[in-house]
Amino acid sequence: MVAYHHLLVHFPIALWTTAALMILWRALSDGALAQAAGRLLTPLLALSIVTGFIAYVVGLSVFPFETLTSSPLGRNHLTAATWALAYWIVVLVTSWRLGEAVWIGVRRWIMLGLGALGGILLTVTGALGGHLSGSPSAVSQIFRLLGWEVYTTFYVPNFMLVLLIVSALALIGLGVAGRDRR
Repeated sequence: MVAYHHLLVHFPIALWTTAALMILWRALSDGALAQAAGRLLTPLLALSIVTGFIAYVVGLSVFPFETLTSSPLGRNHLTAATWALAYWIVVLVTSWRLGEAVWIGVRRWIMLGLGALGGILLTVTGALGGHLSGSPSAVSQIFRLLGWEVYTTFYVPNFMLVLLIVSALALIGLGVAGRDRR
């Protein structure tokens, strides 16, 4: 069953990598081909979410939850996979709800940032999964340079949690204010 998870994760990896590249291309270009790529982003993201969810569920069924959460590397991988899946769902909803308007004005740069962050989350998740499967990559050397050892649990400092909550509340407030103005 482990082989199925290893096989299945490559579908969302490929699709999310393609999505991140499409976002980069569309954010930097208004050409006809870039516009076509922008229109394909929502269906591509929808397919990637389905394949990502299937890989996530299979991964949880392959490794017992108690085993996965008993090691720092397992906890980090589970956390990163959860964040990556949830994050790409947010990108999908944004792309779906705003349509072509997502590429107008400052929104295109916000989408570029979202695509970059999604690519980073994907890289972290994949690098940790590689460690779990016994084939670590050189990406973990970058993590070490940034001060994070993948074999220890990544903790978010309390001030960052407060900052995240304040930021989330501010974004919700901006969204509600923007909706009320229409």
